Amino acid sequence: MGLTETDRLVWSLLFPLGIVILLSGLDDLYLDLYFLLRQFRKSSPPDGGSETRIPEKRIAIYVPLWQEFRVITGMIEHNISAIQYENYEFFIGIYPNDESTLNAVRELETRYSRVHMAVCPHDGPTSKADCLNWIYQRMLLFEEKHAINFDVVVTHDAEDLIHPEALERINREAETFGMVQIPVLPLPTPLGSWVHGVYCDEFAEWQLKDMPMRSAMGSFVPSNGVGTGYTREALDRLAINDHNLIFEPGCLTEDYENGLRLHNLGIPQTFVPIGGAATREYFPRTTHSAIRQRTRWVTGIALQTWQRHGWRGGIADVYWFWRDRKGLLGNPLGLLANILLAYGAITWALAHYTGAKWGLAAYSARPQLLWITAALQVERMAVRFGCTARIYGFRFALGVPLRALLANYVNAVSSVRAMWLYSMARLRNRPLVWFKTDHAYPSRNALAGHRRKLGEVLTGSGYLGEDALARALRNQPPGVRLGEYLIALGEISEHDLYEALSLQQSLPSGDLGPEAVEAPLTRLLPRRLVREWRVLPFQIVNGILFLASPDVPTDEMTRAVCSFTSLPLRFQLITPANFDSLVRDLL
Repeated sequence: MGLTETDRLVWSLLFPLGIVILLSGLDDLYLDLYFLLRQFRKSSPPDGGSETRIPEKRIAIYVPLWQEFRVITGMIEHNISAIQYENYEFFIGIYPNDESTLNAVRELETRYSRVHMAVCPHDGPTSKADCLNWIYQRMLLFEEKHAINFDVVVTHDAEDLIHPEALERINREAETFGMVQIPVLPLPTPLGSWVHGVYCDEFAEWQLKDMPMRSAMGSFVPSNGVGTGYTREALDRLAINDHNLIFEPGCLTEDYENGLRLHNLGIPQTFVPIGGAATREYFPRTTHSAIRQRTRWVTGIALQTWQRHGWRGGIADVYWFWRDRKGLLGNPLGLLANILLAYGAITWALAHYTGAKWGLAAYSARPQLLWITAALQVERMAVRFGCTARIYGFRFALGVPLRALLANYVNAVSSVRAMWLYSMARLRNRPLVWFKTDHAYPSRNALAGHRRKLGEVLTGSGYLGEDALARALRNQPPGVRLGEYLIALGEISEHDLYEALSLQQSLPSGDLGPEAVEAPLTRLLPRRLVREWRVLPFQIVNGILFLASPDVPTDEMTRAVCSFTSLPLRFQLITPANFDSLVRDLL
C-alpha cells in the first residue's frame, strides 16, 4: 500500500473517530460544567469543631488477606497507633493454607486485644468477596460469644493507611446514611513513577468530581472497596435479600456491585467530600500490574454489571451506567486516534523536511471537527490538571498531559483484554481467571464446627416458612429424606433444595450444560466409578480438577477419585436430573 492509499485510509478513519470523540467529549463537558456550577453555588462547609459529638458506635474493620504476611503487621501497628477512635475491632480474614499470614496474624492477636483472626473454612485463595463473607460470619460468632453487637462494618485492604479521623466521620454520617464512602487517594510518589502517577491523576478527578456528582444527581454511590462503612441495618438488608450473601463473590468488583445493590434497596448512601479524612494506599507501579488490575475493574464494572443489571434504573442511574461503560469503546478508539494523530504529525514533519506535499493536506478541507475535538481535549486536560494540582500540587500536575497518553494505552489494552477474557469465559462457561475456586455461600454455624440441619437452612435463608417446615416434619414418611419430601409436597423446588445444600455444606451449586464439560475429562475416571459414586469431572482451572455431583462429597468418594488423579479437587453440587442428563449425553 503506497503513501496515498495509507493517507486515504487514515483520513477515512478520522471522521467516524472524530464523531465518537466529539460525543464523548460533549458528555465530559456537560459533567464538568455541572460540577463547576455546583462548586460556585455551594455554600461554605460548616465548622466541624462546632458540631455536637456523636456517641461512638461499635465498628468492625474487615481486612481480607491472602499471602500478605509482609505488610499486615505494619498495617495494624500503624493504624492502631493512628486511629483517633476507641470503639472498634479488627477482623482479619485468612485462609488455613496460608501459614505465613496465619502466623503473622496470630502474633498480632496476642499483642492487640482488638485484633481477631477470622479463618475461612476452606483453602484459598478464593475471591475477595468470599473472604469478606466469611469474615462477616466470624463476626457474628464473636457477637454471640461476647453478647455484643457491632453497629458499623468498614472494609479495608492490607496496605491501607486509615486516616485518624475516618472512623469518627463514618460514625457521624452513619446516623443518616446506610453506606458511607471515605475518599480513597493514592499516596504521592516521585514524578518518575509514571504508572502510579496515572492513578494519582485519575483518582484525584474521580474523588473530587465524579463521586460527589453521582450523589448530587441522585444515582448510586459505588463502594471503593476500602474506606467503606456499612451500617448493620444495611448489611442485614443485603443478607435478607440475597440468602445471607453480603458481598457478591460472582462479581469481580463486589464493591461497585454493593453500592448498586444498596441503592436498589433504597438504602441512603453518601460520599464524604475530600478535605478531611481520606484513605491512602499505593497502587500498581508497573504497566503489567496496572493492566491486570484494570482488566478486572473493566470486567466487573462494565461487563458483569451490564450482564447482571442491564440499563435498569432512573435517568441518573442510566447516565452513570453510560459513564462507567463507555470506555469499552472509547478507550480502544482513543488509542487508535492517538496513533493516527502520531502518523499525521510524523508525515507532516517528513513532508516539511523534504519539501514534499503533505499527503493528508488533500483531505483536510473541513477541519472544523478536528478543532472542536481538540478544544474538548484541552478542556478535559485542564479539569484533570486542576484536580491533580489541588491534591498533589502544581509541579506534579505538570505531568498530566504525558501521563494521559500512558493512561490511554493502559485503559485501551485493559478494555480489549477484558472483553476478550469475558467473552471466552462466557462461551466456554468457565469461571473468570481471577477466581481460584468457585464461591460458597456462608452460614456462621458452619464455622462453629457443626452444620445446621437442612430445615434450619431452608427457613433461615427464606426458602421455606416455619409452619411449612413443622408440617413436613410431622408428616415425613420413614425412609424419605426431608428435601425429597418437601419437593414432593411442592413446598420447594429442586433448585431451592440444592441452593440450601450449598449453604449447609459450603459448596458451590448450579446446573451445568454439556458445553461446560470438557469432553476429554469425562474419560479421566472409569465409567464404573462415575456411575457408582455419581461424580463427573467437568473442567480443570488453575491446576484444580472440578467435579459435579448430586451428592454431598464424602471422604470415601474423595479417596475413590484421588486414586485416579493427583490434582486438587473441588466439588460442585448439581441436581440429579442434571447429572443423569450429562452422563447420558457424554458417556
